[in-house]
Amino acid sequence: MAEPFLSLNGIAKSYPGVVALDGISLAVSGGEVIGLVGENGAGKSTLMKVLGGVIQPSAGTIILDGQELQRLDVASAIEAGISFVHQELNLFENLDVTANILIGREPLCGGLLHLVDRRKSRALVEPLLSLIGADFKPETLVSSMSIAQRQMLEIAKALSQRARLVIMDEPTSSLTLAETDRLMEVIAGLKRDGVAVIFISHRLSELAQCADRVVVLRDGRMVGELQKQEISHASMIKLMIGRELKSLYTPPAQPFGDIVFEIDKVETTAYPGRPVSLSVRRGEILGLAGLIGSGRTEIARTACCIDPLIGGSVRVNGQPLRLETPSDAIDQGIFLVPEDRKRFGLLLDLSIAENIALPSLVDYAAYGLVKVTEIFALAERQRARLDIKASSIATEVGTLSGGNQQKVVLGKWLSRDPRVLICDEPTRGIDVGAKQEIYAMLRRLADSGVAIIMISSDMEEVIGISDRIAVMHEGQISGLLDRDEFSEHNVLLLAVGGTLH
Repeated sequence: MAEPFLSLNGIAKSYPGVVALDGISLAVSGGEVIGLVGENGAGKSTLMKVLGGVIQPSAGTIILDGQELQRLDVASAIEAGISFVHQELNLFENLDVTANILIGREPLCGGLLHLVDRRKSRALVEPLLSLIGADFKPETLVSSMSIAQRQMLEIAKALSQRARLVIMDEPTSSLTLAETDRLMEVIAGLKRDGVAVIFISHRLSELAQCADRVVVLRDGRMVGELQKQEISHASMIKLMIGRELKSLYTPPAQPFGDIVFEIDKVETTAYPGRPVSLSVRRGEILGLAGLIGSGRTEIARTACCIDPLIGGSVRVNGQPLRLETPSDAIDQGIFLVPEDRKRFGLLLDLSIAENIALPSLVDYAAYGLVKVTEIFALAERQRARLDIKASSIATEVGTLSGGNQQKVVLGKWLSRDPRVLICDEPTRGIDVGAKQEIYAMLRRLADSGVAIIMISSDMEEVIGISDRIAVMHEGQISGLLDRDEFSEHNVLLLAVGGTLH
């Protein structure tokens, strides 16, 4: 391994009443992949912002190429070759792929007119898209791209800056299995070229696959470091949360009841002519697996009348429903926890109480006036029920961790007593401790009689939590698995269109 070109020594960062970082020391050498793990709030993002010059440390020093610095600013970090792939996508939706990758660095022509040279721009961007195996073009508008495609675009942006250190914050949270494999190849190529990578992920199997060592943070402190031969799922979790976790699967407390929710030959606008049928029983957690783009989210949105139903029917307790608007589905107790909680599940600049009460305002209003005291009581009940960690229910949701934001999304629907709860990627971008809390909550809901559909791209999650698994391929159900048939092989086989027998 090469000598470190970057070292952090005793880095600390304090805010009023909070110690975010407490004496962190970390050395980075060219051509190594460092896994960085820890629960939400452990200090990972703060440490990376110090490296990127976004925030300044309260104490400690940074040594860059032998020069001791008290701080880095953003311009100095970029000049030093430190590049970010952010978990929170930072793209201009009204611009195309080329403009997003080269913004501020566009090749110019036209003399004093300073026009963008589109031919040269495309020539710079095409090799990057080829490198990451992108399925979109340089001229593709970002507004038309999926979350997974936008994540790949963020990766291309980072690679375009010829970095010596690439920091990847949850880069696979929205990627398909094939895209994740491609990213692993990109990381291996960066390593061969002498580029260092800091890889932050809650998907611990990815760290075991690509990291040379794993650094673990807890409560702002570095609590351990695992070398390549020591990296395992169990060892990382034990350092992260200070204890071993129990098995994911908790059996149902009682036998399943009758069928509560049925999707009968439903066709979506994304896959017309490919009807989908499935059913969920009272007290059951049905996992819905498949590759991204297989139609999982589309069937959930159609069942909740967010997207139009162009064929088939939706039934509750055997009765077909007339669904014309999302409000119709909500009135029937069919609720959706969306894949992108920040865009579709929350109002980030409103408080916890306001977000939780939003779907129930009609029940807490009289003569056009909201009963504030009753809303606060409702929010306090949900905060206690879900263990939402915040100083008060007046806290803005945008300031919460990913896990606590997801609990707020769940809390607003739980206050309306769901009959059917559809959770689309319920633990995306959430740390392992918060995942366990959400898994336990889903099981408690199922045991109380709620029928649950859980859409997930996390193989361990969908196998570990579900009572049955329905697998989708190109808009249709390719197979149903009972628990004694669960395996990664079986799920993947059905996801790519194969058959078990």
